[in-house]
Amino acid sequence: MGSSVRELAGATPATRDRYIDLLRVASLGTVVLGHWLMAAVTADGVGNLLAVVPGLQLLTWVLQIMPVFFFVGGFSHALSYRSLGRKQPAGSTDSVYSAFLRARLQRLLRPTMVFILVWGTAALIVQLLGGGGGLTGVTLRLVAQPLWFIGIYLAMVAFTPPLLKLHDRYGWGAFAGLAAAAVAVDVLRFAAGVPYIAFLNFAFVWLAVHQLGFLRADGRISRPALLAGPGLAAAAALVAFGPYPLSMVGMPGEKISNMAPPTLALLCHGLWLVGAVELLRGPGARLVARPRLWRGVVAANGVAMTAFLWHLTAMLGVYGAMIALHVPLPEPATGAWWAQVPVRIAVAAAVTAGLVTVFRTFERPVTAIPGKGSGPVSALGVTLCLFGVLGVSMVGFGGLLDGHTAVLIAVRVSAPTAVAMALGGWLLVERAGRGRRAGDGSPG
Repeated sequence: MGSSVRELAGATPATRDRYIDLLRVASLGTVVLGHWLMAAVTADGVGNLLAVVPGLQLLTWVLQIMPVFFFVGGFSHALSYRSLGRKQPAGSTDSVYSAFLRARLQRLLRPTMVFILVWGTAALIVQLLGGGGGLTGVTLRLVAQPLWFIGIYLAMVAFTPPLLKLHDRYGWGAFAGLAAAAVAVDVLRFAAGVPYIAFLNFAFVWLAVHQLGFLRADGRISRPALLAGPGLAAAAALVAFGPYPLSMVGMPGEKISNMAPPTLALLCHGLWLVGAVELLRGPGARLVARPRLWRGVVAANGVAMTAFLWHLTAMLGVYGAMIALHVPLPEPATGAWWAQVPVRIAVAAAVTAGLVTVFRTFERPVTAIPGKGSGPVSALGVTLCLFGVLGVSMVGFGGLLDGHTAVLIAVRVSAPTAVAMALGGWLLVERAGRGRRAGDGSPG
């Protein structure tokens, strides 16, 4: 891997925006570190450090950095789709759409489906043997939760072509339309009590952030301070005077979450973060221009999705080993607990690296070939994957044999149903387009 990373890094075109690649790695790395830090595991169960020490919830205004990842996604999707359109000698829009989906989703879906199959099989074996209680049961539920991010990202890829057309025609107006829709949803939710409408903000909030990536791709974010300052001020005002909680991540037992479904406060938080990272663009670009650091970014981008999928498995495995070996688990947020944090994170990072070594082969990029494939079949595949992956994230891998269900928007789904939808959709996407594997470890 080392030599190929060195070659890829050395062959990077001068026109590539390396800062975007740095943001992709840094945002996912921050999410992973945040998950490791927030887990407050004791012999009695798994809690959340932010619930134990509510004052730390203010840190989520910096560490809830997923909007930056979706912003980066919008930038990359715009460039990729336009590039395919230029390369197509002849053919329909559907064939470009199919090739785009295949190119963007293979590195996402292959490692995700392997993760689902491995954990689904393990959960079935555990439950057939009569297990599934205690920390094992919690693990079967928690390891699937980060899949919500995969589901949202699938929707972003699927909606890129029509939203890019709106962007090309209206520019900032397209973003404003999505933001206005998010405002309307929250007004109807909190002022009128309209049921289920809040779930629409899974689309409006995250797609609005994604739309900022289109604007970045066209060089139209020229004054990022006008995003950062007003965004931060609006988020603070909404939390201070509105119904929105302080934490920008979900908290156990809370009646209102800024994350599930997303709220206007989270959209304003996204504006402030996007503005902030754009203000740091100059220093960041100079930093990532250093050859050694750029090689690290290239290497990390080649395995980022695999590491993200398996990082909770690693963390919970570390806690499970501590319990099995009778290592004391101090009360969360005590001095002894904080003293253990560096060791736990270091061991979790090592276990994650081992899992990446095992599963990284499924994260190889695909080069799209325009002009072949079926757009409608691709769209159906992405839709099934979207609902399947979101379903798995909500219901988890527990309860495979006892009919356990969870509510996905307004529909109850079981784990077997969600897994079947995800796998079926993936197979449709695989067959709808045609592509060939590119070199391993691409920056993405």
